[in-house]
Amino acid sequence: MILSRTSQYAIQALIYMATQPSGVAILNRTIAGKLGVSPTYLAKILQNLCRFNLLYSFRGNQGGFCLREEGKKINLLQIVLVTEGTGIKEECVLGFKVCSDKEPCLMHTQWSPIRKKIVELLQSQNLESLAAAVLSGKYLLSDLPAVVLDK
Repeated sequence: MILSRTSQYAIQALIYMATQPSGVAILNRTIAGKLGVSPTYLAKILQNLCRFNLLYSFRGNQGGFCLREEGKKINLLQIVLVTEGTGIKEECVLGFKVCSDKEPCLMHTQWSPIRKKIVELLQSQNLESLAAAVLSGKYLLSDLPAVVLDK
């Protein structure tokens, strides 16, 4: 898988939130239990998503997290840019500091169209459609995002 474990958990957590009633705060430990991940690790991921305005965070007994936007307005690229940074769109696949169409590395010509396709794929997948696929039974939450990226 091209995405880090952090990105995968972030995507799964947000898809889970999109399956829940809009505006209802969900406890971190509830989400972590559904994903089978450490609540501490997931809390760090969710706080980062809050900093980038994808989630609301609420403290106290009725606290938790909920989506800021409707699921159809949040695509996978937005989530990946928060968790992975802009590297997926900009960095050299071989890690060279200078790599562009004008000064390509050995892999640039082959990698550039692949990167473009990955970015387009991530941008085309929104939380609402993925949540609907989970709710319909088409996918398990644990299968995502891998199954949509392997198409």
